[in-house]
Amino acid sequence: MKALHINGNDLALRSVRDVAVDGCPVLLAADAREAVQRARAVVENIVATNQLSYAITTGVGKLSDVRIAGNQIRELQVNLVRSHAVGVGDPLARAEVRAMMLLRANSLSKGHSGVRPQVIDTICEMLNRRVTPFVPSQGSVGASGDLAPLAHLALVMIGEGECLDENGERVPAEQALKGAQIRPLVLEAKEAVSLINGTQAMLAVGTLALLAAETLVDSADVIASVTLDSLRGTDVAFDERIHRARPHAGQLKSAANLRRMLEGSQIRESHRDCGRVQDAYSLRCIPQVHGAVRDTLTSCRETFEIEANSAVDNPLVFVANGGSISDRVGSSRVGASVATSAASKSASDVISGGNFHGEPVAFALDFLAIALSALAGISERRIERLVNPALNEGLPPFLAAGAGLNSGFMMAQVTAAALVSENKVLAHPASVDSITTSGNKEDYVSMGMTAALKLRRVVENTRNVLAIEAIAAAQALDFVAPLKTGSRGQRAQKAIRSVCAPMEKDRVMYNDFARVAELIATGQVAAALD
Repeated sequence: MKALHINGNDLALRSVRDVAVDGCPVLLAADAREAVQRARAVVENIVATNQLSYAITTGVGKLSDVRIAGNQIRELQVNLVRSHAVGVGDPLARAEVRAMMLLRANSLSKGHSGVRPQVIDTICEMLNRRVTPFVPSQGSVGASGDLAPLAHLALVMIGEGECLDENGERVPAEQALKGAQIRPLVLEAKEAVSLINGTQAMLAVGTLALLAAETLVDSADVIASVTLDSLRGTDVAFDERIHRARPHAGQLKSAANLRRMLEGSQIRESHRDCGRVQDAYSLRCIPQVHGAVRDTLTSCRETFEIEANSAVDNPLVFVANGGSISDRVGSSRVGASVATSAASKSASDVISGGNFHGEPVAFALDFLAIALSALAGISERRIERLVNPALNEGLPPFLAAGAGLNSGFMMAQVTAAALVSENKVLAHPASVDSITTSGNKEDYVSMGMTAALKLRRVVENTRNVLAIEAIAAAQALDFVAPLKTGSRGQRAQKAIRSVCAPMEKDRVMYNDFARVAELIATGQVAAALD
């Protein structure tokens, strides 16, 4: 697999999955290496000249007024990593940790963090040799970034803490590094705070959730079209003229998908002259609801792409153009405005700010959870229409052959209802909350990691609801035979049937749900749109 060369500026979200899931190798780009080295020279000059600079020659947070002597700087790095590795709870998944590592390395590659290139090289080596830190999922309030999760990454880099082996078992970091022939780092000035200060944990979980959600919304269009056709719904509501009159991009896309899915449907033609004027909202308004989800995903993708290529630690190093290194670092200082003087515009600066604050990401994570909750909600309403004999257009009650002796999909709809209701709780935004930390220095935080962890569960719930609808819709198509849906719908049914046989009598269904959910996750249902 061709290596990904990171530079902090053009990392694509798809590449995050390539590295996190598929194991694409990662290297620091040559031009980025030079930028990193220039910023490092600024930090080293501050140490050499004993200048006062936050997190370089001082403590952090509320302890920023404590001066650190030159011979204590290495000890400070170790202390920062150890003291911040305070996570609890279930560990992040291997893919999430790997995504976090890549995103942290990419941010450092911008050349604003002041670390040595070998810090980034070490993260890349860990990725390439599949050394995965054990990172507890809880303990971050989303500012100053995801301190605790990132500290567990940094802990492994210095040879402490634990890793997850290929079987998911916890092993000492020293053992894992030795097996991978990676030498533990001795961190130098500013490197600890640069490693632990950022939004990469919430962004890693959110990015993988977003990529999964993009597959879900395509799958939802496919599944919904099969449901609508089996219920003898009308495609009139998907007329392009309706959607051009309200041209939200997502709505236009979903309406077009539905039209394509229903092309050539014998079922549709069989009732074209019936007296029904319009369908219920869960059928008629599919483009409006699915489309709004699509637009939300697009907005969140933009936020995540910006964040993935941003410098988000504190302080940040800005290296001026021109002049010698000694000239450029002469005015390095904390808290200085770049615009305070003509001199500062031409000199290098180390400036404290708040790019670590997770609010932009937290908002997007919460919005994603809300949107996906709607996607699951309308799917569950379609399931109800498939199984309810008062609504399902003559299909057997609960899609059961021999209803009464068999219960069919009666309880499958109950499971979908349970998941949808759970989503409603999880969709409550975490980002509206804050709690003061660090002696009131960090007095307004984003709770972005909480939003990310909730979103992960919403994605899983939504996928399972769609899996239940997919199986129910395929069952309904069987009852409508010999009439057939369009060729794309037939392709979707064939994919579903490849892992889930028709239900001729009651059987245990939970494995069917799991197999179809995996089919959706891997894009095999959405492929019917191709």
